[in-house]
Amino acid sequence: MKKKLIYMADDEINICNLIENYLSKEGFEVKTFLDGESLLGAFNKSKPDMVITDIMMPKINGYNLCTSIRNQSNIPIIILSAKSSEPDKITGLSLGSDDYLTKPFSPMELVARVKSIFRRIELDKSEKTENIIQIHDLTINPNTRIIESNEKNLGLTGMEFSLFYYLSANQNRAVSRNELLENIWGFETEVETRATDDMVKRIRKKLLVVGSKVKIVTLWGFGFKIE
Repeated sequence: MKKKLIYMADDEINICNLIENYLSKEGFEVKTFLDGESLLGAFNKSKPDMVITDIMMPKINGYNLCTSIRNQSNIPIIILSAKSSEPDKITGLSLGSDDYLTKPFSPMELVARVKSIFRRIELDKSEKTENIIQIHDLTINPNTRIIESNEKNLGLTGMEFSLFYYLSANQNRAVSRNELLENIWGFETEVETRATDDMVKRIRKKLLVVGSKVKIVTLWGFGFKIE
């Protein structure tokens, strides 16, 4: 099986070497870059399977890098940054990243998150669910992984589609945050992350853009439900 290729950008060479070492031991091929411009140049020539990027970098910062990649690809992106405020995280996730880790971080946790994202992608590919789900104005197609409202594509990333599809397939009940973390991100234990909430916010914005009447309702202290 061909190794998964990961591009990593961070202006701290020690962090690049650390992440490359851990991911290489887990069977991934890793190419590191010290600024966003170098990574984007390589990306435009040859697409990797995932991008991990810092935010504060010379030439092109992580936010702009994320935007540039999202304009041409839905590959998974993980932001790894010392910027730990909630607005910073929401900005990163709103620009299309699939996860956000703050420094200092556990290399093993990063490896676990990388594996969980790839595992979810493979599960989505292997699932033979051909049933198209229709909820009011939304048509949710698991084969093309596209959601449309009155023929307008929501433009969801891979992880956003997985989360919304899971909620849609369970639309008759409330789904807890822990259940989403386990089934979408692959976390088997409770972790401190706002990944579900931040991703739901992004999906809500996209629903508003296309004028959909479908809503994702937050059940405070528990999770979410399609309405």
